[in-house]
Amino acid sequence: MLALAKRSNKIKRSFGDRTFSIFNHLFLGFCAAVCIFPLFYVFMYSITPYEDYLADPLRLFPPEVTFTAYKELFTFPLMKTGYFSTIFVTVVGTALNIFLLCITAYPLSKRNLKGRNVIMALITFTMFFNGGMIPNYMLIRNLKLLDTYWALILPGAISAYNLILMRNFVAAIPPSLEEAAYIDGANELQILWKVIVPLCKPALATFTLFHAVGHWNGYFNATMYINSRDKWPLMLIVREMVAESGTSMVHQSATAIEDLAQPFTLQMAIIIFTIIPILCVYPFVQKYFMKGMLMGSVKG
Repeated sequence: MLALAKRSNKIKRSFGDRTFSIFNHLFLGFCAAVCIFPLFYVFMYSITPYEDYLADPLRLFPPEVTFTAYKELFTFPLMKTGYFSTIFVTVVGTALNIFLLCITAYPLSKRNLKGRNVIMALITFTMFFNGGMIPNYMLIRNLKLLDTYWALILPGAISAYNLILMRNFVAAIPPSLEEAAYIDGANELQILWKVIVPLCKPALATFTLFHAVGHWNGYFNATMYINSRDKWPLMLIVREMVAESGTSMVHQSATAIEDLAQPFTLQMAIIIFTIIPILCVYPFVQKYFMKGMLMGSVKG
């Protein structure tokens, strides 16, 4: 009887539904393959000897595997300083982004906050109008932040778009939870860090991923504000290497030219080397990604 009940509870799918589901799986599988193929291509040619690449540029699986390019990357002095700069900016910048996001979105979610509409209008204004590159540079220079890591962190300390989403997310939390915390004697800060923040984990994980990827991949601000090569972030080093075919970095090495990997192989290796950390972090926050974005997009 139990098996019969389970069988009767199953929804019968029509032929059209099954066909549509198969088509969706095939289409999404094709899209996934299109996204993965460039990464696979870059990795394969990073471990392919350059002579084999010239012999058959369309061959995906190399007859011989070599990690010479990866070994040479560790001999470049800019790689160590670049990784340190990028990790510092990413960790400190993301922590500051999330902290400011929490302490700003929480009070703005209060309907009884005086001047809330004016503040939100000013924040929204910054999404459409910007001072421009030259005024921003003059501001950073007058604040004496040129050639410092803070020039890469402070200008983007808070995002208006993410703030609006976070505000809507917090506003969707039932007020009864805050009222219960008030009855228990909690103050505003305690409610924020012990009630609101734990309930906002999906949104915070999503915004952490956004900000971390933005800091990790950022290079344009570094071209304007960072003058010392030992403070260059990793992406600025990648940009120079790819744009100049790796010749400038090869000349910095004391190794003989004939013993080096070809610039093309070095380009492929450094691209893989720079995206590995993001690929390692993303699976841990992926389950919060869609939930956080959908809940934050509901107007509170």
